[in-house]
Amino acid sequence: MTSFQQARIDLGSQLRQLRETARLSGKELAEQLRWQPSKVSRLENARQTATEDDVVVWAQAVRASPDTTDELIRQAIALLERHDDWKQRHRSGLAALQEDVRDLEARTKLFRVFEPGIVVGLLQTSEYARHVFRKVKRLYSAADQIDAAVRVRMQRQEILYDRTRTFRFVVSEATLRTLLAPPEVMRGQLDRLLAVSTLPNVEFGVIPFDAEFPSNPVNGFWIYNDSMVGVATMTKDLILRDPDDIAFYVRAFDDFAKVAEFEEAGREVIIRVLHDYRQQTAY
Repeated sequence: MTSFQQARIDLGSQLRQLRETARLSGKELAEQLRWQPSKVSRLENARQTATEDDVVVWAQAVRASPDTTDELIRQAIALLERHDDWKQRHRSGLAALQEDVRDLEARTKLFRVFEPGIVVGLLQTSEYARHVFRKVKRLYSAADQIDAAVRVRMQRQEILYDRTRTFRFVVSEATLRTLLAPPEVMRGQLDRLLAVSTLPNVEFGVIPFDAEFPSNPVNGFWIYNDSMVGVATMTKDLILRDPDDIAFYVRAFDDFAKVAEFEEAGREVIIRVLHDYRQQTAY
């Protein structure tokens, strides 16, 4: 067991003890917090990492003392800032990872995402996602929860239709052409991107091959509001909260967006790639 997982278990045990001391069942607490009952169980049993917001509302519901609340917040922030070990992260299961991401997205009003090589999870079709999860499972020996992970990923996408949120996505043309699934699946995926790009609260940009990149597209990154940046590497998920780091990634996103094609011009790039896939599957 890693130190990260042990710290998550310790925090979950403290949360459970506070709930039991307050004489609340998991279902009663979930109702107070307007959560799914399963979230209470996941947090208490260390299948999901509690966020700062999670522990604040939990502490309020169980009437924890200010000192106890401050300590819970400290532990939650420390967990989120840890560079989670990839072996332990995937051992908890593909579906649990998706639940963690969904809770983070629920607290976000402005999404800015750059991805140079994979279609963003919020925009994936179920079949594309299934092929991605199969590759993740093979590479990381993750718990075999592909069906559940796909289901949660599809549920996550309901947030796209919330008009109170704004989504700005920028991908490279290489993203559209990287065969993470068979050509027929890629065709369905591009059709999905065409549809999503017309949503009023979604901006979807493509950097075409003939555009000069403003900087080296080393990795993808997600900017959540103006408070946090997620950067995924092959073995770590970095959570950056330092204002200087956030400002850097905002500038980087803006630079990529300046050379991307949006709206009809962006859809023309997608349609061109889609035509190429259709030719491949015609033979």
